[in-house]
Amino acid sequence: MNEVIDLEEQTRSLKTIGNISYLLHTIVAVGAVLPGVQASVVLLIVAFIIDMVKRDDAAGSWQESHFSWRIRSVLWAGGLYLLTLPLWLLVLPGWLAWGVISIWFLYRVIRGWLNLNSGTPMPR
Repeated sequence: MNEVIDLEEQTRSLKTIGNISYLLHTIVAVGAVLPGVQASVVLLIVAFIIDMVKRDDAAGSWQESHFSWRIRSVLWAGGLYLLTLPLWLLVLPGWLAWGVISIWFLYRVIRGWLNLNSGTPMPR
């Protein structure tokens, strides 16, 4: 009986952590897409650290895929931003590249958050 209660509590706790992480990702992603609404990258780093620290707690559950999804999203977006950084020397190409990356990142955040709230794991 206690194992069932503990498992339900852990599932609820991981879902809360996931919602907080997706919220922080959303603030940063929306700030990256809307001109003049730059959110601090610190929020993204906080979400990334939370995901790295709590990832092992989700091992073997459907929520494990969400931790991996968020971590991969941040790493890919960060890598793509760094890769396209030299395009800012020409201004317009840099703005376009970062706009596309930001929209892609926002898509991943929204898709992940919707799946989390419906109890659906993310694809690998």
